[in-house]
Amino acid sequence: MNTGWTFTDWMQYVLSFALVIALLLAVLWGLRKMQNGNSFLRKHAQRLHTVESLSIGPRQKIVLVQLDGQDVLIGVTAHQMTALSPWPAPAAPATPPTPPHTP
Repeated sequence: MNTGWTFTDWMQYVLSFALVIALLLAVLWGLRKMQNGNSFLRKHAQRLHTVESLSIGPRQKIVLVQLDGQDVLIGVTAHQMTALSPWPAPAAPATPPTPPHTP
């Protein structure tokens, strides 16, 4: 009676191990994408998205968000959010100059 492993047994073992590792890496990649606020199917019409996030404490982090092409740095705690970089003021609508009155 031969109880040793054959070549096909070893190949089945190696391929099964590789499949488990590949599935683990895929799940970890998906969790990281969801943690950063990115969706799997990125919407091109989004005006606001998270560029980068840095945890500085158990419930505090600094987040760099992009709004309409401008970067805004925000401090986030458990109870509030504070803009750390100057928030750009909205541009005033341009009014055409009025022609001078001539008598």
